[in-house]
Amino acid sequence: MKVLKFGGTSVGSAARMKDVAKLICDGEQKIVVLSAMSGTTNSLVEISDYFYKNNSAGALERINALEQKYFDVIEDLYSTEKYKNESKAIIKTHFEYLRSFSKSVFTLFEEKAILAQGELLSTNMFHLYLLEKGEDSALLPALDYMRIDKNSEPDTAFIAENLEKQLSLQADKMIYITQGYICRNFYGEIDNLQRGGSDYSASLIGAAIKSEEIQIWTDIDGMHNNDPRFVEGTKPVPYLHFEEAAELAYFGAKILHPTCILPAKLNNIPVRLLNTMEPKAHGTLISMRSQKGTIQAVAAKDNITAIKIKSGRMLLAHGFLRKVFEIFESYQTSIDMITTSEVGVSVTIDNTKRLDEIVNNLKKLGTVSVDTDMIIICVVGDLPNENVGFQAKAVTALKDIPVRMISYGGSNYNVSFLINAEDKKRALEALSRELFN
Repeated sequence: MKVLKFGGTSVGSAARMKDVAKLICDGEQKIVVLSAMSGTTNSLVEISDYFYKNNSAGALERINALEQKYFDVIEDLYSTEKYKNESKAIIKTHFEYLRSFSKSVFTLFEEKAILAQGELLSTNMFHLYLLEKGEDSALLPALDYMRIDKNSEPDTAFIAENLEKQLSLQADKMIYITQGYICRNFYGEIDNLQRGGSDYSASLIGAAIKSEEIQIWTDIDGMHNNDPRFVEGTKPVPYLHFEEAAELAYFGAKILHPTCILPAKLNNIPVRLLNTMEPKAHGTLISMRSQKGTIQAVAAKDNITAIKIKSGRMLLAHGFLRKVFEIFESYQTSIDMITTSEVGVSVTIDNTKRLDEIVNNLKKLGTVSVDTDMIIICVVGDLPNENVGFQAKAVTALKDIPVRMISYGGSNYNVSFLINAEDKKRALEALSRELFN
């Protein structure tokens, strides 16, 4: 059985939902994971913000506008009054639930319950559309099987056991519709897998059922060899190794959420990135297969902050790096890049929420300087040290770009450069000319 995930733009209108239905109704049994309709989650975040600010009037106004959007979609989606009325009844139930928060204390728990409504709305509407078409469809409530543990990590044993139970209750169905992104936490409360989590949901479901393939359907024909928003003439990469895809996703390729790779990789399940607008396009196939001796793609990660700690005490001092890393760990801040010398260490982070506290503690170890508004350019491919010349090509391409840090050797698939954000477009274009043209 395959697992197919469709993002918000793929189900963003009645016409798009109809296109998705055509894609999945092919006589093969499958699980279909849906995101919320495009724009819905952002609206729900805004509604939550009004509730946080005790502005119920503002929240109710946004709720009414969003509800009308769904009623408009219903009119275009269904052809019979029976299914229009049934869908409207379900939609009204969800929006009355949203309105109920105007009468209660609003906390993070209530916000997560609100954010879950987008996926519940899209899956119910799409399931009813399939029934109207006469398709053999069933709903799999993600809140009945998708769970995270006390550390907010997926409880894979629980997911596999309870998903199997849900499937066995409706074993004769051809299409199972379920929600991405949403889950319950260890305490049974409604929670989520963070933004972009629908990819993660699909990967976790695929791993749980040992799927033959996980398909991520978006509005672009696979992962491109550079960012098409900044560089003309980019091309989709037909094949990527799991490690290459993970590096690209983490370092800025927007088509795939970084967390999606690990469950598929651990279970050796291929992940295929496909385009709902061009369903016959090959897209990108991610697996254990790698293109030997090839640079595959370039990605860029924005909003990077570089921190340099310089100290004469570092020379021959045991435990210096441990103390540095412990400070970042204590503030739950991940490090992207690191370079060291005899008297200093430079690191980059993308989460600056606790930057002031981190810097204050680092000053106990040495002189600290901070550079903001940086980006990481990541060059990915088959880059083990025996493949001579690839690093030189990348460096040559950036000969006219000021480079703050270079990181190579931590992976056989990645060499990274830290540069100023203002040089991003020039750097991406130069790398494309040198590496791909």
